[in-house]
Amino acid sequence: MVRYANLTAESAGEVLWLRVNRPDSRNALSRATLAELAHACSAHASEPALKALVISGTGSRAFAAGGDLKELSAVRTAEQAGELFDLASDALDQVRRFPLPVVAALNGPALGGGAELALACDFRVAASTAGVGFIQARLNICSGFGGGADLMQRLGSSGALLHGLGGSVLDASAALAAGLVDAVAAEGEALEQSVARFLAPILRQKSQVIRAYKAMAIATRFGEPLRARRVVEREWFTRTWVHDDHWAAVEALGFDKPRAERV
Repeated sequence: MVRYANLTAESAGEVLWLRVNRPDSRNALSRATLAELAHACSAHASEPALKALVISGTGSRAFAAGGDLKELSAVRTAEQAGELFDLASDALDQVRRFPLPVVAALNGPALGGGAELALACDFRVAASTAGVGFIQARLNICSGFGGGADLMQRLGSSGALLHGLGGSVLDASAALAAGLVDAVAAEGEALEQSVARFLAPILRQKSQVIRAYKAMAIATRFGEPLRARRVVEREWFTRTWVHDDHWAAVEALGFDKPRAERV
């Protein structure tokens, strides 16, 4: 396992956990942290035994409290701001394009850039003490890691406009009602247990089927036209159809293999 300065990486069976490990700064997303996150996603994307990725934070104070303002306060020019946007959005695109389902395990508030990281994931499972807030407007800026587009997709244009301009933090139950969170840990339930419960139906599926549906989800998320999405679906349909796992399932239903396949 690769060691990172700002992340921890731990495999738990078919699930990889990546945790932002900067508890003293409430897991703020520095440039180095974003670069390590992108590298980790790229490095683990092709692991055959993997079925899901979980991104979380260390400690209970925050999932990620946003960009590292101590570092980013040096960004003063339009050119520097554009470079920051490109670096951060490219890093989160590695999360968005990860070929398996990605769950944000919200161990605490996801604020600003941290909320953008949470929405870059496919799903969000929250501790009862967590929350989600696009609070960038409090600093008189808008989203800056490409998360505005995710917010618009998730809430629709009017809902996203209201949330972004409101600059408020929704607690876990309110975020669940709004559609920003997919599940909240039950009272007394550890976040890891809640994530495991959420992932259980997914992990029962074969890896190639999981990757097939995620490939279609990525194509849709990035606005590929219908023809391109059909190409993706066709490719994965043929892969999964000829796979031994498909024929094993067919035989389990009492049907024989096609004659050409018999030994």
